[in-house]
Amino acid sequence: AASDVYKRQHLMSPRCYRTQRYTIKKNNIKRTQHFFVFWSIFASMKILYTIVGTTSLILGIIGIFLPLLPTTPFLLLTAAMYFRSSPRLYYWLIQQKYLGSYIRNFREHKAIPLHAKIVSVSLIWITLSYCAIWILPYIWVRILFLIIAISTTWHIVSYKTLKQ
Repeated sequence: AASDVYKRQHLMSPRCYRTQRYTIKKNNIKRTQHFFVFWSIFASMKILYTIVGTTSLILGIIGIFLPLLPTTPFLLLTAAMYFRSSPRLYYWLIQQKYLGSYIRNFREHKAIPLHAKIVSVSLIWITLSYCAIWILPYIWVRILFLIIAISTTWHIVSYKTLKQ
């Protein structure tokens, strides 16, 4: 009886008392312990996926207005995280009027619309050129900005153009 009390105190978490008590009476302690460890990891991963997805969504929305943050990769990450964590959030994201089109176009066609390419590349070059010429005093930072502009331009242009 004393070992039963020790096992019960050692294995039980406050949230799962009834289920574990029932299982302990059935002499199935080990299976219940593994199930609840798995379930707690699974539940915490869903929360983590939701937090990462929401953070990525915020960065994607900011990326619409700031040219250095790419919108589509953040929204694709958001879709992947919401798909793993909550079907309701995933379908909400896909059905959005503006944000859902980014994800649907990229997922279905692996392409970027011509208008989005033109706006993205031009804003990148305008912003980085302004910073490099007027704001940054160091030559190595100017060279770094030039490398960033060239690489992001190449990345955007390398995708197929979506014909509308």
